[in-house]
Amino acid sequence: MTLRRWITAFAALALLLGLATPAQAAQDPPPLTDLDGTPLVPRGLNNGHSAKESADAMAWTGPADIAAEAGRIGSNSTRLLVFWSRLEPRPGHYDEHYLDAVAQRVAWYERAGMRVVLDMHQDMWGPAVAGSSPNNGAPVWATHFDGLPAGVQDPWPLTYLQPGVTRAFDHFWGTTGRHPELREHFTAAWRHLAQRFAASPAVLGYDLFNEPWGGSVPWPLFERDLLGPLYQRLITEIRGVDQQHWIFVEPQALGVNQGLPSALPELHDPRPGAPRIAYAPHFYPTLLGAGQTYTGATKTLVRNTMRWWFDANAATARRLGAPMVVGEFGLDATQPGALEFVDDVLAEARGRGVGWWYWSNDPGAWGPYAPGGGWAPLADHLASG
Repeated sequence: MTLRRWITAFAALALLLGLATPAQAAQDPPPLTDLDGTPLVPRGLNNGHSAKESADAMAWTGPADIAAEAGRIGSNSTRLLVFWSRLEPRPGHYDEHYLDAVAQRVAWYERAGMRVVLDMHQDMWGPAVAGSSPNNGAPVWATHFDGLPAGVQDPWPLTYLQPGVTRAFDHFWGTTGRHPELREHFTAAWRHLAQRFAASPAVLGYDLFNEPWGGSVPWPLFERDLLGPLYQRLITEIRGVDQQHWIFVEPQALGVNQGLPSALPELHDPRPGAPRIAYAPHFYPTLLGAGQTYTGATKTLVRNTMRWWFDANAATARRLGAPMVVGEFGLDATQPGALEFVDDVLAEARGRGVGWWYWSNDPGAWGPYAPGGGWAPLADHLASG
């Protein structure tokens, strides 16, 4: 099947799911709490896309920007991007200067009264394939794509289907039968990161893998047979050094982000007391990702998909016994209907007691800042959410 036919078929499936709109389940997922056990509904921004490109792999924000966000939007938390490529630039060697910079940002958020979730971020695997940003994802030494084509596609998510990108993921997941050391290194890197922040009261938890992709292994087999077991291994390793922080898990990105139900298996948290595993899916409707605006018939279809997405993911969270938070959602906020889309997502989340982190805090059409400085209208809508 060609890429164009694949995306057309996928869009049709997502729309059919959206039209189904099952009734909201009677019971919402269990609540998230702060580390002291008090209820916490996260709200805030991802920070941020700029870290993918910057020389130090840090986002543009300083302490004054973070304090201003807390005051203007009312953010109580952030999802802060970190990168395996910068954490472990050489096999078995961890860059403590990089972790010092991460710790400095965590301190800035703590000063503003906000909690931090450290997100191990990747898109299209890593900088060595698909023209990915220089910091974003896996180290070059952990990238094996066997020289296969890996060009950036339009629309952007189709890049995951490029042969070289698929092969890089297949090597990581072990479906090629080669490079089992990659998962060993990734697990050890997470243990090192968790050990560094185990005593931090400002860190709420760890997001284990941004937008996982199974390579050639299809949904739902990937979630059940590969992603779930990796998550369980990471949870066990992290709990060897950190018993207090939440661990956030995401479903497969392409598909579940648009409305398919997740097949993640149940996960065991070996910490004493109540488990602290949370479920953090992302919401990016197919039609909006394809450039349609939240108006007319598209608005009706996306609203139906939105209700389906929340119902399906709330059901997954209940099945996992985990609180749910919308780890990412966002769009070009200058487009017709965009602010109403934001309002509708926030209203749906609020009605279910579900937290959220908007993508992202960066200046530009997707962010809450006006081109000439100050706040864009999006800030008002996020503040009211």
